[in-house]
Amino acid sequence: MTAPILIMGATSGIGAAAMAEATSRELPVRAFARGADDLAASDLVEPFRGDALDRDSVASALDGVRAVIYALGIKERLAMLWEEETLFSQSTRLLIPEMQKAGVSRLVAVTGFGAGRSKSAMSSLEQLGHRAVLGRPYKDKDRQEELIMESTLDWTIARPVILTKGARSDPRILREPETWRNGLISRASVAVYLIEAIEKDLDFQSDVVLAR
Repeated sequence: MTAPILIMGATSGIGAAAMAEATSRELPVRAFARGADDLAASDLVEPFRGDALDRDSVASALDGVRAVIYALGIKERLAMLWEEETLFSQSTRLLIPEMQKAGVSRLVAVTGFGAGRSKSAMSSLEQLGHRAVLGRPYKDKDRQEELIMESTLDWTIARPVILTKGARSDPRILREPETWRNGLISRASVAVYLIEAIEKDLDFQSDVVLAR
């Protein structure tokens, strides 16, 4: 059997969707999350309880994998409006050198539309609302993207637009900045891209926007 894909943040949201997409294709995954004990192990799913901010935990999780999907998220809460967010940059700052040590070069990282240089594709009104509600988490996603882009990994940054619980479909991959726009996309459709980016070697050292 082929080596597993490490999915960071596998118990919820896009991470859970990516795990479902991978296993539907008979691809093995190592499901990394603090709540991984709640997952059922199988021939294709290896639950791995870990903390993305713990170096030893991340190093152990990387042993023997062929690629990493970074799909960590945070719980939406009122305090996001004023609390500084550092999870994305801190975990990525730890992950990159551990991947290099482990000889794992492929990283597909989920951030979001409005992070990094995709911010310039938003209208002034969109930027105002985005900054008011998600400003602090997205500042940290900005820092995260910089770390990834400065690395020597075979990275891809995937920025989905507004997420829904809709059905799985082939996503629209917006590769050129002049085509970037907001919209809707289901988590299951984002997962299609994440797995295909690994399976088909898509968009090495590129940042894309994913939409319906």
